[in-house]
Amino acid sequence: MWGSDNPYSAGNQQERLEPVLDVDGIPEAVGWYLAGFTDGEGSFNVSFRPRNDYVLPWKVSLCFNISQRDPVVLELFQRQLRCGTMRQRADGVWYFEVNHLADITRNVIPFFERFGFLSAKKQRDFAKFKQLAELITAGRHLSRDGVAEVLIIRREMNDGGKRRYGEQEILDRFENPQRPYARRSSKPRVMRWSDLHGDMQSAAEMTAPLSSNDRSNNNERS
Repeated sequence: MWGSDNPYSAGNQQERLEPVLDVDGIPEAVGWYLAGFTDGEGSFNVSFRPRNDYVLPWKVSLCFNISQRDPVVLELFQRQLRCGTMRQRADGVWYFEVNHLADITRNVIPFFERFGFLSAKKQRDFAKFKQLAELITAGRHLSRDGVAEVLIIRREMNDGGKRRYGEQEILDRFENPQRPYARRSSKPRVMRWSDLHGDMQSAAEMTAPLSSNDRSNNNERS
């Protein structure tokens, strides 16, 4: 599921499922239950990760995620959406995430188009999320103008909360990219909750090693 550039792929659990969702085959009671759960607890995000290859200064990715201490509901999401990864953080909280574009467009979006939201906020965030999926699928995010479009759409998502990277910082890097082949820091990477939650910022950090529940083999999808 995870691309090879994802620093956390070793800690993921991926259940091998058929990739294409038959949304009409999902029991209505289950579908509406998961939609209601997402309305209160789920998140649709777009993230920016810096790149050092001079081709593009940013990797732009979409993500649907949800977290709970009890993994039972998250396992139900994984089974019904037929995609996604699960992990257990060091503090015991389980985390379910879908960040592969094909899974988002073929599974996540059709599911929530069929089983919608009651809250205006989640309806808005999902509508913006779909706009971004169309933009990225068309490849428009592979230019400065396309990234500017992404930033405009992002402004109203998740109530415009604190972002890891500001708009000006993202756009400025197109003018002043980091030099190619820059040496990466030898310091161990600190795992921040903002990395797991799109580009929404959080003070919480995860410096402790992953639990034993999180060390199963991961099936990657490039």
